[in-house]
Amino acid sequence: MTTQQLTHARPISTQRLLLGCGVVAGPFYVTVALAQAFTREGFDLARHPWSFLANGELGWIQTANFVLTALATIAAAAGLRRALTPGRGARWAPALVGVFGASMIGAAVFPADPAMGFPAGTPEGPGAITLSGTLHMAVGGVGFLCMAAACYVIASRQARQGRGGWALYSRVTGTLFLGSFVGIASGSGSAWTNLMFVAGIVAVWCWLSLMSLSLYRHAA
Repeated sequence: MTTQQLTHARPISTQRLLLGCGVVAGPFYVTVALAQAFTREGFDLARHPWSFLANGELGWIQTANFVLTALATIAAAAGLRRALTPGRGARWAPALVGVFGASMIGAAVFPADPAMGFPAGTPEGPGAITLSGTLHMAVGGVGFLCMAAACYVIASRQARQGRGGWALYSRVTGTLFLGSFVGIASGSGSAWTNLMFVAGIVAVWCWLSLMSLSLYRHAA
């Protein structure tokens, strides 16, 4: 292989590596979060958002989960920038996914306030609202809105490419994710809003994984 060929191959290899991060980011995050949800004392999926897992003695696990998944998501955004260029959404979609990744780092730095009896020993009820908890909601809200927007931006691109099935999937995912966030942000605390939020999170991570995999397979 000539020097020119090696130089040409390097960015292709990098692109596939970055997209590979997008493939694994979601499964990694969901697996680690659910493993904690089913094993940590007092945690209830119908009552407690996954962010609560960053509290307590074992809170470092979820904090690390936030950070590692964030780095993989930001890497995926860089891969999307390469894979979607040129074309519609090549700039905005990766930027929006990147902001979502960065928001997860913010969520790790500013953990949610303990509440609703979790971690074990915490009084029932909403609990005290601290600056950390407020910032956690703020950075999370920005990230969730950006990720929902990314779904719609990519759906528009897919529709223009004649990929109707993918476009519909992207729009449905974005709508479900946005709706689940609005439900949890309303502060109702009902079981159905918490479970819908879980469904929205799983859906958007599946979408990112499948889209990254599709682009990975078609990378030159």
